[in-house]
Amino acid sequence: QVQLAESGGGLVQAGGSLRLSCEASGYTFSRSALGWFRQAPGREREFVATINWSGSSTVYADSVKGRFTISRDNAKKTVYLQMNSLKPEDTAVYYCAAGPGGPGGVGASWYDYWGQGTQVTVSS
Repeated sequence: QVQLAESGGGLVQAGGSLRLSCEASGYTFSRSALGWFRQAPGREREFVATINWSGSSTVYADSVKGRFTISRDNAKKTVYLQMNSLKPEDTAVYYCAAGPGGPGGVGASWYDYWGQGTQVTVSS
């Protein structure tokens, strides 16, 4: 059974930082592309970042480029999202997702497995 468990969310002031983690189990993590998405109240789920199986290729949404960094540790079966210079508009539930091999997709439908999400709240 595939499981993805996010952690690291919380409340932070604007300009602050958080690091999200997502630990996976139940499948071949090292061959899977991984992504982070977020969903704010009343809005659709949106792409944040993706990373390929080896970590050599990453893609970011324009809204987070230069502030967020996605990385992975295949030995620990964990993907990370380092979030710096946080803004109130970054407030959302953040989800990690696992997909097939390859470069990673920017659409939610590309991913097969999802975590339960972790809340990030940025105060102004």
